[in-house]
Amino acid sequence: MFALAHLSDPHLADWSVDRPAALANKRITGWLSWRVNRHRIHLPRVLDLMQADLAEQPIDHIAVTGDLVNISLPQEFEGAARWLRSLGPANKVTVIPGNHDAYVRVRGDEGIGRWRDYMTDLGWERAESVPAADPFPFVRRMGRLALIGLSSAVPTPPLYASGTLGTAQLTALRDVLAHLGAEGVFRIVLIHHPPLYAKGHRRKALTDWSEFGDVMRAAGAELVLHGHMHMATLGHIDKIPVIGVPSASALRWHNRDAAAYNIYRVAPADSAWKLAVEIRGLASTEDHFAPSGGFELTIPALRH
Repeated sequence: MFALAHLSDPHLADWSVDRPAALANKRITGWLSWRVNRHRIHLPRVLDLMQADLAEQPIDHIAVTGDLVNISLPQEFEGAARWLRSLGPANKVTVIPGNHDAYVRVRGDEGIGRWRDYMTDLGWERAESVPAADPFPFVRRMGRLALIGLSSAVPTPPLYASGTLGTAQLTALRDVLAHLGAEGVFRIVLIHHPPLYAKGHRRKALTDWSEFGDVMRAAGAELVLHGHMHMATLGHIDKIPVIGVPSASALRWHNRDAAAYNIYRVAPADSAWKLAVEIRGLASTEDHFAPSGGFELTIPALRH
């Protein structure tokens, strides 16, 4: 059995604007949103409670599906790098970027490049038929399980939070999934934007959700994990489960869920995989995390 913890959208709160000129772009809308509402929703104490609970769970790896920062200030990325190190070393933690991590264009060494060690191939040598990542998708192989990290994070106009993978990344993803599938690996695709909710969510949607679905159906995967919507969700692309988690730092707000994270326990069983999902969420007293539900799925194993 392999145990994977999945959290998302921590929106780290320990940041400030040291140069007002840095707000002379889309960042001004994000800064205003933070000052008016979001600073009262995303709380460091909630994230600390989550981490304390996470540290007590028997898990093998942690996946973080984006939105570590808020308006892509260089100092935010450095703070996020420190936070990632507090979660664990790069061989135990995987991260992908979200739309807030690409709020505006930031030079790589000042932006997500600071997290590079958490977004690289691990335990997997690419075959000649599989193109090198540039830098997404990357693959982190752990025995019979593999995490495939994608980036849907692209700068967008003010008031938009949509994401795009692009043709090159989708083509590489198809090759990676096919290669891993031929090895009988349990393939977990990590993406920030949910690939199921295009209608009615154009402002926040994955623009190439249809093309992503085509790749999933053609090459196969066993599980897709995402964040972005700050809600606990379960959907499917054909028979592939697609699971989203709330923000890791948030209080309940309007139609958004309170902070929670999932633990996925994966085990082979005859000609299938057994997936047990444990949900651990912020208690009503808001002073600890506790079990708040769960479910089990049987996922057909790829036949060779």
